[in-house]
Formats: sequence, structure tokens, C-alpha cells
Amino acid sequence: MLSNPDYLVDIVLKSYEGDSLTSRLDVHSILNKSLLIEILEEIRKLLFPGFFDNNRVRSDFRKYIVGERLEFIKYNLNKQVALAFNSCNSDTDSYCNDIDKYAEDIVFEFLKNIPKIREFLYTDVQAAYNGDPAAYSTDEIIFCYPGLYAVSVYRIAHELWLLKVPMIPRILTEHAHSLTGIDIHPGATIGKYFFIDHGTGIVIGETTEIGENVKIYQGVTLGALSTRKGQLLKGIKRHPTICDNVTIYSGTTILGGETVIGKDATIGGNSFIISSVAEGTKVSIKNPELQFS
Repeated sequence: MLSNPDYLVDIVLKSYEGDSLTSRLDVHSILNKSLLIEILEEIRKLLFPGFFDNNRVRSDFRKYIVGERLEFIKYNLNKQVALAFNSCNSDTDSYCNDIDKYAEDIVFEFLKNIPKIREFLYTDVQAAYNGDPAAYSTDEIIFCYPGLYAVSVYRIAHELWLLKVPMIPRILTEHAHSLTGIDIHPGATIGKYFFIDHGTGIVIGETTEIGENVKIYQGVTLGALSTRKGQLLKGIKRHPTICDNVTIYSGTTILGGETVIGKDATIGGNSFIISSVAEGTKVSIKNPELQFS
């Protein structure tokens, strides 16, 4: 029996019975993650023209290149957004009647924001170059820095999040998370000139608010003080506010929706903060005593 393939098929099929949580049989409205990642990379080519193309992009033909790229993104993203809304919860079904037209309008609004996303990313690249003496060019930052990749994907996903597109923003940011080790929830609000240095292990929660000219090092968590209430906390500000011109060094944890790190503050490495810090404050951990034997 153990070598019988019919037996193996039967026990797997039986495990599907009565399972509505981890199976989607006979349902057409399932998102295509691979296609969404392909769309993401085409959007990045719009955001950084000439950087990620296989061939030289001639300025004489840029109108046609951009048009073709927009057509691909619009056609495929329309379908994926419609699928995302088709799988929306019953409490949002009221606006899911004419889903294809609604998705088309949403995607059009998103694509209108490409210049806005480019404006923010320009400042992020500049902040990375200004803030890292190891960077020898802005091209190096765009090609190589995982922090900029994660932030660029976040800025794309955030615009979709603001348009209330289900699931797709999380798929995009979790893809970036898997590649970079940087976990930025698309619901977070992040201002211009944002620089993540090194980046691995950073967590930025959904209701985090970050001002302009903020610099964060690896291993920083901007998280919730407690999530024991689970879904009851949905929609409540659970994550900290980081004001303008703040630097947060590696290994720091800052928790809580009422926690505000004031303007021009500097938070030293390995700090654990659950209450607000006044503007201009420098926070540091007393050095542990080294023992040699």
C-alpha cells in the first residue's frame, strides 16, 4: 500500500475536504504572484529609465518605449487588481459590482502617480549618496543598494495601498523583504530623503510615520508594543512616529503607537525605547564592561 500512487493521491485529496482556508479549488480569482513581480520590474524601469533595460534606451525613442511599457503594465495590472477586488471581503462587495471598470480606474490613478514616486525616489537616492561615504556614485546606489530597492518597492506598493487595493501591496513588499531582509509594510508613511544603510533585519510596521531626512541602520525595528489583541487592533495606530532629521543606529527597537521620536534626535545602537524622546535628544546605551581572562 505504501508504494501505491493511488493511495498517496487519495490521502492528499481527502485533506482538501472541508478546507476553505488553505485551498482555493474551483475559484478563478487567484492572483498571479509571478506576473505581479514581472509588472513590478517593468514599473521600476519606468521609475529608473535606462538603468534596468537590456539594451541602451535612446532618448529619441523614449516616447514609444514608455508607451509600450505602460501598455504592458496597465493591461496586466488591470487584471490583477480586478482579481484582488473579486476576492475582497463581503463588507466591501458594495463597490465590487463593476469590478473591471473599477480596477481600470484604480490602475489609471496609480499610473498617474509615477512622476510623484520618481520625485520621492530622487530624494532617496540623493540621501543615500549624501549619507554614505562608501558610495562612489548615485548609479552604484541605484544598482546595488538593497535599501533603495526595498524603499522603491515600498513607494510603489504604498500608492496602491492608498488606493485600497487588497493584497497586491503586501505581495510586492514581501517580495522585496525576501530579497533584502528589509520588511516595510506598505501602509507605513515615509517622507522624502529616506535612507536605509545596510538594511538587513529592518522592520517598519503598518502605522509607522516617518518624516523627512531620516536615516536608519540595519537591525532596527519600528514595531507595536503589543499585538495580543490581534485583529481587534486593526486600524489603530500601533507603531511609532519618527520626526524629521532623526538617525537611528543598528539594533534599536522602538515600539508603540504613542511613541514619538522628536525632530533632530539621535538614537544610539541597541536601544530599546517604548516612550517618546524629545527633539534634539541623543539616546545611548551605557557601554557594557569588558572582561578579559
